[in-house]
Amino acid sequence: MASKKYPLLPIEVIEKAVTGEPEAMDTVLRHYAGYIKYLSMYQGHFNSDIEDRLKAKLINAILQFRFDR
Repeated sequence: MASKKYPLLPIEVIEKAVTGEPEAMDTVLRHYAGYIKYLSMYQGHFNSDIEDRLKAKLINAILQFRFDR
């Protein structure tokens, strides 16, 4: 059974982000901000370089996403 602890992004936001709309992209980045911060920890310290790389990878993945597969 799926957990409702972490709500999913609406499909409309994802569709707009895939087309490159800045507000939708920002919504996706804000949705995953906590997880990105968590992954940006290195040896117990926050690393902003890792955070920037993760954000860039997420943006790249969003722009390459295809719905027809």
